[in-house]
Amino acid sequence: MSEPRATASAWAPFRHHAFALIWTATVVSNVGGWMYNVASGWLMTSLDPDPFIVSMVQVANSLPMFLFAIPAGALVDIVDRRLFLICGEFAIMITSAAFAVLVWLHLITPNSLLLFSFIVTVGSAVTAPAWQAVVAQLVPRSDLSSAVAANSLGINVSRAVGPALGGVIAGAAGIAAPFWLNAFSNIGVIAALVWWRPPKDSAEHLPPEPFGSAVRAGLRHARYNAHLSATLIRAIGFFAFASAYWALLPLVARSQIAGGPALYGTLLGAIGASAVAGAFALPWLKASLDPDRLLAAATVATSAATGLFALAHDAVTAVAASLVAGASWTVALSTLNVSAQVALPEWVRGRGLAMYVTVIFGALTLGSAIWGEVAAVAGLPAALFLAAAGAMVAIRLTWRWKLQTGANVDFSPSMHWAAPVTTRAIEKDRGPVLVTVEYHIDPKNREPFLEALGQYARERRRDGAYDWRLFEDPAEEGRFIETFLSDSWLEHLHQHQRVTKADRVLEQAVRRFHIGSGPKTTHLIGVRARD
Repeated sequence: MSEPRATASAWAPFRHHAFALIWTATVVSNVGGWMYNVASGWLMTSLDPDPFIVSMVQVANSLPMFLFAIPAGALVDIVDRRLFLICGEFAIMITSAAFAVLVWLHLITPNSLLLFSFIVTVGSAVTAPAWQAVVAQLVPRSDLSSAVAANSLGINVSRAVGPALGGVIAGAAGIAAPFWLNAFSNIGVIAALVWWRPPKDSAEHLPPEPFGSAVRAGLRHARYNAHLSATLIRAIGFFAFASAYWALLPLVARSQIAGGPALYGTLLGAIGASAVAGAFALPWLKASLDPDRLLAAATVATSAATGLFALAHDAVTAVAASLVAGASWTVALSTLNVSAQVALPEWVRGRGLAMYVTVIFGALTLGSAIWGEVAAVAGLPAALFLAAAGAMVAIRLTWRWKLQTGANVDFSPSMHWAAPVTTRAIEKDRGPVLVTVEYHIDPKNREPFLEALGQYARERRRDGAYDWRLFEDPAEEGRFIETFLSDSWLEHLHQHQRVTKADRVLEQAVRRFHIGSGPKTTHLIGVRARD
């Protein structure tokens, strides 16, 4: 069968049965998740209305993403993603059902509520990178951007429907009902994954990286990728302060407005509905503002929404704040997501996005705890006003780190490094591997050579090298030896495949200083000396 014609239609991904089925099942599951979210937040206000304890629900729902996203991002490059997702979703269903039983039997306590919230979210944290990775297997490359947009739309639709539905059901059928519905909302996702058969990959690849090596390579890349680092800093500046209204919204509805679970669900539903509207307005906003000003505008709007929540003593004001918050949340999240996506080469995309998710949820976790404690000490309005002011200050403090700077960088593999010459087969796990590169330059070019090599050193580290060093020969002017280490022979072979066309430009900038053919590259493998 011929591949479908490439199209820019937003509905193109739904022509592919696997995507349409899994997307629908995922939206239903997310609706259940948002119903559970509103129910757990509201339940805590009944068990213990202390602002710090209530904010801990948001902490419990954010902390697993901070703790487990990076190892999960490395894991999805090693295991069967479909089987991994089936096991993960089944585990989420079982723990959610156990949570529902405790609520139904009135055995839940503040501590057990936080514990189960944490455990359930661990499953979501571990499976999140795998869900991001399988999108490219559900649709052809021509429909990939539309599929990503459709997934974002599905998340916002479930965010609009789930909270309002959860609040109504909790009020009508009891607080345990949303927990039961959430537990069984995963059945459709599991069934869809069992039915789906991903396409076979006929390409030949190196053996997968060992788990520990994959994690270390991902962390090194994130540390030395300036495009990603700037995105992470801007994300912290936004989410650390936007976390305040998410953490304290149950108390705004219950204590400040004296409403019930239906009002809390309505506020969350208004945030979700506004987020959908923000997604539709995003193309027009992108045409008017560059990414940095777009995030700044979203931050100003979030600050205004947080201030409105502080002033809200009636439902109308709170709903208005929710509408502003939802649209600005979508604009900020989309802008940052694109910046993270365009900052990464394909080999480290899962791990790089996992680092991005870790930073987001780390900021949400820490921010929720801080604003909950501030509210407990200074009062709810004061905490929200301080968060609103902090968001405005963060714009100025983080402005020098620019977004989407990787958009015009060619991250496609160059594959120009020749395979290392060996006299025999090398065991893949042998290491470490020491690589040396010998340069001979005109001494008059010493300073520009060192500057160019300094830029190139970041590429070495981004691609997995560590302990990079440069040595100068005092007996021969203009002779330099560059050295770096790789964890193993397999890791160094992976390094050969990670070099991008943008990296090749940096390499050529260094090599133009070299006199003669070369430079000469040597590979040395560590051995254990006998006593």
